[in-house]
Parts: sequence; structure tokens; C-alpha cells
Amino acid sequence: MDDIEQQKAALLAEVATADAAALEAIRVAALGKSGSITALLKTMGKLTPEERLVQGPAIHGLREAVTTAIADRKALLDTQALDARLATERLDLTLPVALPPAGSVHPVAQVMDELAEIFADLGFAVATGPEIEDDWHNFSALNIPETHPARAMHDTFYVERVGGQAEAHAGQSPSSDGAESASPAGEASAPAGPRMLLRTHTSPVQIRTMLGQQPPIRIIAPGRTYRSDSDATHTPMFHQVEGLVIDRGITMGHLKWTLETFVKAYFERGDIVLRLRPSYFPFTEPSAEVDVGFTWEKGRRVIGGGGDAAGGGWMEILGSGMVHPKVIAACGLDPAEWQGFAFGCGIDRLAMLKYGMDDLRPFFDGDLRWLRHYGFAALDMPTLSGGISA
Repeated sequence: MDDIEQQKAALLAEVATADAAALEAIRVAALGKSGSITALLKTMGKLTPEERLVQGPAIHGLREAVTTAIADRKALLDTQALDARLATERLDLTLPVALPPAGSVHPVAQVMDELAEIFADLGFAVATGPEIEDDWHNFSALNIPETHPARAMHDTFYVERVGGQAEAHAGQSPSSDGAESASPAGEASAPAGPRMLLRTHTSPVQIRTMLGQQPPIRIIAPGRTYRSDSDATHTPMFHQVEGLVIDRGITMGHLKWTLETFVKAYFERGDIVLRLRPSYFPFTEPSAEVDVGFTWEKGRRVIGGGGDAAGGGWMEILGSGMVHPKVIAACGLDPAEWQGFAFGCGIDRLAMLKYGMDDLRPFFDGDLRWLRHYGFAALDMPTLSGGISA
């Protein structure tokens, strides 16, 4: 018993003055597999019941006292080490914060926001419509004839007919067998089962807007469209934006000014040169393809300048024209009173031209590496004052 008490006093004295390394050495020497206290515990099996009754509590008391002393000493040393660090170390509040993983805004969504910002400044509202359209809104109301190639199955994704009565259309409406029909009151009635399709452009939004509100009208219609096409610059689903203005006294001059203002703001360059080249679209007359001048910089085409100047060239970016009188009449408006212009372009193509992308397919691959490279920070909203491509 005296030996146990002496060993206890000696160990507690060592623990009381030990540093972290010495404390660990004491713990191993006393409580480890070959430690002195562990050896005492192993001898209890050889003691008689009377001896175990006397020495057992003393040995267990020795182990508990040393274990508690080591734990208390370790806690004290940890507290002293932390206090020393707090007294000597300083937090530099000027260092940048380590940002957690975050998503990014897709270039298509970014360009849509840019377009909305630019055209909002010009007085345009954003209009939307269904992506599954009927034949009348997508083709007939836009003066696209039955023989037009866009109506062919190899160019357009058709879906099953829907039952029930479709909404009525002002002007005219094809019957279920393709013929036109009129109501007794002289107004057109919609077919019982219109032919349904995935819209091939966002032009049906223009028709729905003209049917749903009175002029003057100034809208852009961004959204997804679908055509049976797929290569490096075409995909079955792509994004398009169209613009429409309906008012009195609208001319091609208004169209050209609007497009020049838009292209200058979007590409953020003042040296934009546009060329309106005569073309044909069923829903506009006259119609024009819009070319923008470009120059070559480090082997890449850069929008701005160029045109017919030496070393420059032209690139088509838009289709446009004055809204065809038949389209205006199909929406229940008088073409003699109301005129307008329309234009349209691919949002994906605008993103490719502005941000240096040469392949359309990665837009839809979902590759995180591509998205991190071309994506935009969620809080960097485009503004005319702060920079469209901020």
C-alpha cells in the first residue's frame, strides 16, 4: 500500500509540471499496454480474495487519479496554447473571402437579360407564349402558305391533335381538313382539332399579342423554338428573340434606327455598320436581311467597323421587314390604319458572336467546365449604366 501511494504521489507531481510532449510520455509509461499502472492491474488476478479486497481499491484509485490528472493537465495546456495564439495572431480583414462553390448564369440566360435591358430602354415589353402551338398561329396567321417547306414533316416537329374546340381566330381559320371556314356571323371559327406542333419560331407570340391587345404594340418575344436540324451551328432546340412594333405611320426608317440602336448597345461598340439587304419572308413585305460589318483581329472576326472597308466584311445576324398587311388583317386590325415592323434573330448565335464561341452544341451539353468558363456571376446583372456584359 505504501508503494502505491508513493507511485501515485510521484506520477501526480510529474503530471503537474509536464508539457504536452512529456505528458504524453507519462501517459504511455503509466497507462499504456506496458505501463506501470497497467502492470499493477494485471497482478490482481494472482491475489487472494483478502489481498484483492485491500489492494484493489488502491490500484483502481491510482489509475483514476492519474487519468484525471492527465486529462486536466492536457485541457490546461490546450487552453494556454489557444490563449497564446490569440495574443499573437491577428485576422486580416482586408483579405478576400474564400467563396463557397456557386453556380453561374448560362450565356443564353445572360443574353436574354441583356436583350430585355436594351429593349426595355426603348419602350419594349417582354411577351411570352406556349411552345406547343397550333398550325394557325404558327403558320397560317403569318401568311405562310400550305406549300411552304417549313410545314413539311422533315422540318417541323408535329404532335398529336388535341380534341375539343380551339380558340377562335380573327380573320380566317383553316378547318380540320385544311379548308377555310367562316361562321354565319362572318367571323372565322377555329377547327375542332387543330394540328399541333412545336413552334418553329417565336412569331406566334406576335400573333397572340396582336389578338390580345390593341395597338400601339412594342414587344420582344424571346424563347425556345424547335426545328429538325442538327450540326455545329444548328440544334433541334434553340433560342430566338423576335421584336414587333405596331403603330400608326411606322416606316422602314423606324426599323433601321431600332436595329442600329440595339446592335450598338448589345455589342457595346459605337462603330457598328448595318446593311439591309432585300430578302423574302412570308410575314413581312418588304423584307430585309440585316448584315453587320466586321473586322479581323488576331485571326478572329470581331463585330464592328468593317463592311465594305478594306480588310472588313459583312455577316448576316438578323431578319426583318415591315409586317405584311395580311398578317395585320388576320389579327383583326385594319392595315390601312396600322403598320408595323418585325425582326428576329437567334439568341444562341448572338452569344456566340459576342463571347467568342465557335460551336453551338456545348450550349446544351451541360459540361460544368464549359459553364464555369463562359458562365456569368449570378449578381452581375446587365444594366445600360453599369455595362451590358457586366
